[in-house]
Amino acid sequence: MNDTYILEKVAEAFKAAFDVNPQSVSMETEASDISGWDSVGHLSLAGNLEEMFGISLDVDDLMEMESVRKIVQIVESRLFQKV
Repeated sequence: MNDTYILEKVAEAFKAAFDVNPQSVSMETEASDISGWDSVGHLSLAGNLEEMFGISLDVDDLMEMESVRKIVQIVESRLFQKV
């Protein structure tokens, strides 16, 4: 799986959690760029990511998820652990 594929899926998770245009989500997107990315939205996003990728995120992962770039890194690491 490459970063582009993961980014596309992450963007879909953002659409589901925050009702944003997936094409507006990039590696440079940060929490402050997304209206509604608060604690409740964060948990919704995490649940969507877990479901889409078939992974489990722990508390440390959730604390680090402050940007799309970091989310992609976390998802990659979790997917690699599954192999």
